[in-house]
Amino acid sequence: MSSRDHNPQKPNTSPAPRGAATPASAQVEIRDQAVLVALCGPRNEHLRTLEHETGVSIGQRGNHVHLQGDAEDVAFVERVIAELSQSIREGNEVHPNDVARAVRLLREHPDMKLRDVFHDVVLVSSRHRVIAPKGIAQKKYIEAIRDHDIVFGIGPAGTGKTYLAMAMAVSYLTQRRVKRIILTRPAVEAGEKLGFLPGDLAEKVNPYLRPLYDAMHDMMDMDKAQALIQRGGIEVAPLAFMRGRTLNDSFVILDEAQNTTAEQMKMFLTRLGYDSKAVITGDTTQVDLPDGRKSGLSDAVQLLAGVEGIAFNNFTDIDVVRHPLVAKIVRAYDHRDSALRRGRELREENRAAAREE
Repeated sequence: MSSRDHNPQKPNTSPAPRGAATPASAQVEIRDQAVLVALCGPRNEHLRTLEHETGVSIGQRGNHVHLQGDAEDVAFVERVIAELSQSIREGNEVHPNDVARAVRLLREHPDMKLRDVFHDVVLVSSRHRVIAPKGIAQKKYIEAIRDHDIVFGIGPAGTGKTYLAMAMAVSYLTQRRVKRIILTRPAVEAGEKLGFLPGDLAEKVNPYLRPLYDAMHDMMDMDKAQALIQRGGIEVAPLAFMRGRTLNDSFVILDEAQNTTAEQMKMFLTRLGYDSKAVITGDTTQVDLPDGRKSGLSDAVQLLAGVEGIAFNNFTDIDVVRHPLVAKIVRAYDHRDSALRRGRELREENRAAAREE
């Protein structure tokens, strides 16, 4: 990118009606062809995403990106392009979802820079892929794990709760800050009946733990991961196996914690020993416990809020980092569930009022 990245053309000086947006145009010169190609994306997909998110008309000709729209929006897009270009120049890949997240991050937190979030490297995987936060919620989550011994990550699927916790665990293990990683989750069926599962005990519980294996193998060479499992450096086990143990020098991850009971959650939290960290992840809207059983995750949130040394990080559909449709799906279900919940509350209030009469 040239020393002067942005070359705004002289805006239209004709007086605009009072309260109307001031039109402006600008062009951004990008001299590095590799940066330009990565910024624009395949078939200018990244520019189309940026256009959709900001309402600014964006075109590309040669090594110039042309902008036209409201003066304030044009200036904002110039900043987004400058920061994304800097990120690309420093070796980071950019995808359409990253462009959308960059826009939302800079719009909601204008005092922040993308590098403060996206360049907070947690781990470089065995495939040389950089794992770093993709938004402010993930950034705060990573900082909480660094600063607290017990951290709860609560929110919908696809927000990176378990994946980032796993990345932090692998990072701590490779830096020898802990001696082992322990991955656990309750063996609860998600609404369907799986019936009899063949094999020994390990083979029976393996399907429940597969998501944890998948995340681990995404970050570590499979042979190395298997060697660590055999030596006890990495342990993957159902939650029931935690009873009676004291977990020292360990990084422990409890996944799908919404499917624990209050008793199981208490049992797990009291396993933590010296020089250990525990990260508990779950989605309180996806409880698969039998009717009438309160989620141990919801119980812990109510009971332990305000306890020093424990951090709670909440994610929303805005923080989903999977396919863009996932965020819309989560939002639709949340709206439906909120309406149903409100309806139940109103019926309870009406019944209470009727009893008083």
